[in-house]
Amino acid sequence: MDARGPGGADGVDPADQWVFNPETGTYELRLTGGRRGDGAGRPERPSAPAATDPSGAPRARHTPPRQRRAPSAEESETESPAAGDRELPAQRDRRAQRGSRRKGKEAPPGRGKKKRGRGRKILMWTGGSLALLLVMGAAGAWWLINRLNDNITKYDVGKDNDFSSDEAVNLLFIGTDTRTGSGNESYGGDASEGADTTILMHFSEDRSHATGLSIPRDLITDIPECEVKQEDGSTRTIPASENVRFNTSMGTDGRGPGCVWNTVEQLTGVEINHFMMADFNAVKDLSSAVGGVPICLEEPIDDPKSHLNLPAGEHVVEGEEALSFVRTRYSVGTGSDLSRIKLQQQFVASMARQITDGGMLTDPTKLWDLADTATRSLSVDDGIGSIQRLRDLASTLGGVPMDDMNFVTLPVVDNPDEPEDAKATVVVDEGRAAPILEMIRQDISPNEQREREAEEDAAEEEEAAAAPEEIRVDVYNGGDVIGAAQVTLDWLQNVQGVPLATNAGNAPSPQETTTLEFGPDQAGQAAALADMMGIPDSGLKEQSAEAGEQPMVLILGDDFRGAGEPIEVPAELPDDVDSITADDESVCAS
Repeated sequence: MDARGPGGADGVDPADQWVFNPETGTYELRLTGGRRGDGAGRPERPSAPAATDPSGAPRARHTPPRQRRAPSAEESETESPAAGDRELPAQRDRRAQRGSRRKGKEAPPGRGKKKRGRGRKILMWTGGSLALLLVMGAAGAWWLINRLNDNITKYDVGKDNDFSSDEAVNLLFIGTDTRTGSGNESYGGDASEGADTTILMHFSEDRSHATGLSIPRDLITDIPECEVKQEDGSTRTIPASENVRFNTSMGTDGRGPGCVWNTVEQLTGVEINHFMMADFNAVKDLSSAVGGVPICLEEPIDDPKSHLNLPAGEHVVEGEEALSFVRTRYSVGTGSDLSRIKLQQQFVASMARQITDGGMLTDPTKLWDLADTATRSLSVDDGIGSIQRLRDLASTLGGVPMDDMNFVTLPVVDNPDEPEDAKATVVVDEGRAAPILEMIRQDISPNEQREREAEEDAAEEEEAAAAPEEIRVDVYNGGDVIGAAQVTLDWLQNVQGVPLATNAGNAPSPQETTTLEFGPDQAGQAAALADMMGIPDSGLKEQSAEAGEQPMVLILGDDFRGAGEPIEVPAELPDDVDSITADDESVCAS
């Protein structure tokens, strides 16, 4: 780092010019001997107006959460003149509006916000952006902003889907296996530049939770057509590819990060707002900037390919050793990319804790180092290609508590087109992946699911569903699938053990959705059948009169997907899909 800072403070490290003000709880720039925000290095300007909105009220964004008093004129004078700042709207809890899956059950009330320390909140993986938020919010640092702006590498990907403070935000974190740079020669040729493990990070509308979905690089998928901006300013259209590895969405045939963006949107059905991209050097530099990342190993690792050699137990890794850790695959688990993803999730969660709990946010020198390193290490789309935009992004996303930040891996199975003794790629496990993707699209937290399941289990103990042999139902086909009633009947009788089901033929009229009509005295039968078939609450039609010996009426609609397939895809984690939270310090690689 140059001893002579660009702000005119000769012989002074930029980080040493920040002084903590205990009255305001912020770091302020000291350019001359002891007077806050007053001295050479910036032009004079009138006090206060730059830090107020049109009404004259001080902007809350520059006020730390614990600060209760209005800033003085002297403090307002030192604030960064960031036009367009606005207060975030009050958080909204939509979860209380969602009904449970059982007929007649009210939705569980929304959880009250737990009181958590400010240090337990973080913008995952882009922890550097959170550091930028704190540094940029300090006094008169325009020279610092310009320096950090020059660090940023940005891409024009032809997207215009900016984030909003009152909507859910989806960020795409792209890891690349680009191997250029000092110290990377032993990892293979520098021609490799494909997409490595990629994380789709969903931040909920009310910022109460976040879910990170890891996408394996060896996944076989379709890559849609994409446009790539060339160095001369022209645009090149890259044709689509079918049944290829996910990592070819970057680098192959000239594809760029916008092609990864298109691929993930097509794969998940989730609309992305922005992307951040990191390569080998970013892992090394960021891990060193935070002072090392704590990890845990259940078994010793000696991997000749990643060059990681560590005994079992707890360690702190940084630089080359950190990169070796996130690249290790053959010496852990099954030796697949899926095993490596678990290491990477542990690493990312631990880095988040290190930033919040390791003193990074209360030490100006560390803050500067992290901000400088993050902006040099990460590439972004031009929608967030400035310090101001990154600061705005960090402001709106920085409040997610780590114990409600979950990481899951897209469920996959071995590629059936490969021989049993040469499995190298995977394909999406549609049945297990669909509920996870539905959770993200519906803005549901895995933690919320666990609480809901506990409540439903308690409800089941109070109201037992009917046994399969007690269910009496006539099955009608009201959809566009020929033979739907018969295949459903076969499945009910032969697989589910419902002998009193009957094929009643075609419904009197077609209908779009599946419905189940039943009397009050058939509630137990209806609950059991709805659970078997995944019929949503909206499809349960309770009649006013008792049914007696009459069977229930099941009409299959256009939403019928096949016998044994749930009518409504449940927005929940399958039982056999693991997830970890960012605050879980007990996770050890195995």
